[in-house]
Parts: sequence; C-alpha cells; structure tokens
Amino acid sequence: MYAIVEINGQQFKAEEGKKLFVHHIQNAELNQAVEFEKVLLVDNNGNVTVGAPTIEGAKVVCEVVSPLVKGDKVLVFHKKRRKGYRKLNGHRQQFTELTIKQVIA
Repeated sequence: MYAIVEINGQQFKAEEGKKLFVHHIQNAELNQAVEFEKVLLVDNNGNVTVGAPTIEGAKVVCEVVSPLVKGDKVLVFHKKRRKGYRKLNGHRQQFTELTIKQVIA
C-alpha cells in the first residue's frame, strides 16, 4: 500500500517504513510525529483511489528522524566572456528526514 502525498508543495510517494527527505519543516523536533492530510492518491493492493483534489479522511503519519539535514552543495557559476566578470556561489538546501510510520486511507 502506498500513497502520493503533498508536503510543502512537492509530491512524494509514501510507503510504510520508507525514508523521505522533504524541504525543511520549521517546527519539527526529533522523534516528533507529523501528519500530512493532503493525500492525492492511494493504491491499496491494486485498488486505486484518486482524490479530487484530495482524499477525505486519508493521511500519512511520519516520524522526524532528523529535523535538519543539509543536502549536497550545488555550485552556481556566472561568467560574461571577455569582460572579466566571474562569480561563484555555493548553495546547500536544508531538508528534514522523515520515516513513514503509517498510511491511513
């Protein structure tokens, strides 16, 4: 059984026991239970239910494994040829690591 859930504007496939790295959740604390109720689709052993836009009464229960994880560094390089202009910026996105405990449909 899995569900497609919307978390912070992004869609994720949620299965019990799997880990998710979602954009940083502000008030998340270690081992805190978090519920997401924007469930868009549920597949229960081949029986697919699609919401319009969401499924009433369905939710995904997760536990916060790590409230703040930094992603890989992304380098952004700007250059204008023959002008001597070069600029290098680095960025590391902040994520929250979640473990999916239960999919309720």
